[in-house]
Amino acid sequence: MSLLLKGGLPMTSFVCERMRRWVKISPCTLAHIGELSSRRGLVRRPRDTQKPMKLFKSGDRSISKTLKGCLSSAAIAATAITLSSCGDKDKDADAGGSGADAVLRFSAIPDKNTTGQAERFKPVADYLAKELGVKVEFVPASDYEASVVKFENGDIQLAWFGGVSGVQARDAVEGAEALAAGVEDLAFKSYFIANTAAGLEKSDDFPAAIADMTFTYGSSGSTSGCIMPSHFIMENTGKSPLEFFSKKPGFSGAHDATALAVQDGTFQVGALSYTTFDKMVEDGQIDPEKVKVIWETPAFADYNFTAHPALNKTFGEGFVAKLKKALLDCDDAAVLKALDRTEMVEVTNETFQPIADVMKKVKFD
Repeated sequence: MSLLLKGGLPMTSFVCERMRRWVKISPCTLAHIGELSSRRGLVRRPRDTQKPMKLFKSGDRSISKTLKGCLSSAAIAATAITLSSCGDKDKDADAGGSGADAVLRFSAIPDKNTTGQAERFKPVADYLAKELGVKVEFVPASDYEASVVKFENGDIQLAWFGGVSGVQARDAVEGAEALAAGVEDLAFKSYFIANTAAGLEKSDDFPAAIADMTFTYGSSGSTSGCIMPSHFIMENTGKSPLEFFSKKPGFSGAHDATALAVQDGTFQVGALSYTTFDKMVEDGQIDPEKVKVIWETPAFADYNFTAHPALNKTFGEGFVAKLKKALLDCDDAAVLKALDRTEMVEVTNETFQPIADVMKKVKFD
């Protein structure tokens, strides 16, 4: 039994990007593998076909192991061709250059509509450039997985990650550090929301009645839109999501998409970030007469700025500490608005160890 990923990651790019983590070959060679695999039907066509894609396969596997399992089709493709270089070398971690030409490139998980990312995070880039005295460039990410891969490959050296993607990034890059988070992120939570037509009311008890309703997550890599809601489903029912729901859950791709899909009746129930939902209600995007919060999860740690160790090599020893101070001292209203936060606070890698532990337990089988 498997979940359908609505508007999900293109399997060709997913396989090829993740393969670099375990098989160190050039990007061009990977491109050839992906192209050949698509032609031979070994991997699914990209997302622009608008066809749902199966992501989670049967078998007792945790979410932390699922990504590696998806490499099987790539391995088949790889054995069918000779792994040869086309002239490109893997990028160094300090891909931003050096000296006067050095650029600090940062990204963020696309937890909302991806089309406005550059505009949304421009105040952050401007603030950091001013405070640090270096060139800063925002690099959009097409999905959660892409942001982690960019960090791993050194294409970006700073990222506004979620709890799960931050753990993945720091696991992939030795020496990477979680530096700062919003004060809200130390006690984050997910909302379970329902279309009012479902007839559910808010309760302190887990809403077991949703088992027979249509349900959507956000992104499969989202902390508050997938992993933690799944954890609390398992904790309260003793069942995995696929065992608990009578109908296969969907994936909207982002928090705002989940809220809108529940509001318009595409799904009866969904789970998402509480900050996104509250902001959408405040901005008039969500009508409380059409969709309501029915349950709030216990608190957990979530979003964070994570820095690549290459920053000290590129900009000089002590730069990461300087960056951390700039983030923690930030009281720029435009920056805090872009992050949907009121204040930045210090965090470390250990802050997110509970998230790492949950990732080993959450299962979709």
